[in-house]
Amino acid sequence: MSYQILVVDDDTAMREMLVSLFRDRGYEVQEAGSAVEALEKAGDEPFDVILSDIRMPGKTGIEMVGELRELRPETPVVLMTAFGSIDSAVESMRAGAFDYITKPFEPDAVLLTIERALERHALEEENRRLRRALDQTSSFGDLIGESPAMREIFALIRKVTNSSSSVLITGESGTGKEVIARTLHYSGNRAEQSFVPINCTAIPEGLLESELFGHVRGAFTGAHASKQGLFVKANGGTLFLDEIGDMSPMLQGKLLRVLQDREVRPVGGTEAAKIDVRIITATNKDLKTEMEADRFREDLYYRMNVIPIHVTPLRERPEDVPPLAKAFVAKHSRGEPRSISREGLQRLAAFQWKGNARELENVIERALALSEAAQIGQEDFPLDLAESEQRGTSPTDLTRSAAEQRLTLRELEVRYIDEIMQITGGNKVHAAKILGVDRKTLYRRAERKNNQSSKNHS
Repeated sequence: MSYQILVVDDDTAMREMLVSLFRDRGYEVQEAGSAVEALEKAGDEPFDVILSDIRMPGKTGIEMVGELRELRPETPVVLMTAFGSIDSAVESMRAGAFDYITKPFEPDAVLLTIERALERHALEEENRRLRRALDQTSSFGDLIGESPAMREIFALIRKVTNSSSSVLITGESGTGKEVIARTLHYSGNRAEQSFVPINCTAIPEGLLESELFGHVRGAFTGAHASKQGLFVKANGGTLFLDEIGDMSPMLQGKLLRVLQDREVRPVGGTEAAKIDVRIITATNKDLKTEMEADRFREDLYYRMNVIPIHVTPLRERPEDVPPLAKAFVAKHSRGEPRSISREGLQRLAAFQWKGNARELENVIERALALSEAAQIGQEDFPLDLAESEQRGTSPTDLTRSAAEQRLTLRELEVRYIDEIMQITGGNKVHAAKILGVDRKTLYRRAERKNNQSSKNHS
């Protein structure tokens, strides 16, 4: 790829020297003798980087940067001047310049600065491309969902992915809290560093302290050698503390100190080590209730809860069931072309998943293992799940009631559609998926119903 550079300087000799330097390196270069001319060229076509003098007749380079932020906010600008000073540097950066160099300069120094600006521009352009692609899909990394609740999480992750602020993820077991934590890590600027997860309930308290903070040799019986803790192993990356609500008060106090001081001291040690770690915590407990019962520290809660993310239970976002089910089919098909029928998706969407996505994945995996068909259907799902079907009247209850009341088939159909609309909270798109009809059919039915109601009242 050939990068486009615009060189702006009223000094013809300097401008020609820079143009020759960049062209020798394979860049495509255009030139402008003033800020006004540069803005005209930038308005006509985008440049990958602009190198401009600060002091020029008429409009200065700093004034040009201010206008470029409105015109081409994605284009990095490097400013140069023979009158280098701290004030000029500060003013340049405040105006939005990428960097600042002082004349006279070595050619290699200019090339290095331009290369850094191009790398930044390329990275930001790739991020914008990925965000545009994500906006058009129902997934973000390993996160999948079409519901408003999941799209809000996608949007929040995009906003905070490069932040170092602590994140607290709350939600029921099986909702995918660790998947969210991993997405936060691997979509941000710490992606090349370690993601270190630990379940605070899976390790006894005495061992958990050593796992987190490490220990020095001889710190306790059995400590025959020093051990590096997970905080240090995650340095530069992310430490994910799952089930933080079950951490003991003693360890809560130590974690609070780490969040405050950004340093850790191993068990039995005297020297503290500075760390740069993003802390992401998760829990299925109501921490406010835990604080009221004096089981969780209030000061730690507010340190952890800088960026809160709540994951809604799957039963409250049934429109996420079909895309999740398809993803689990692909995951567990072991390379074979397997799929799930429309009727199967409709039945799964009607279940009330008390175990959330984890339970759904288990059901899909079991169906794939027991069925030899290329497409699994509603008959491949275990009958005991019928007990967890959606809140409200079940089809069996509805049929029995219809028989007792001697309803016609048309009346039964109307009542069943009404029940499904209640179950989905009036969401015609999801109701149409469950019923296996086009949503336009439901819109027409609702319109007829409203018209009929108007006639009855007139």
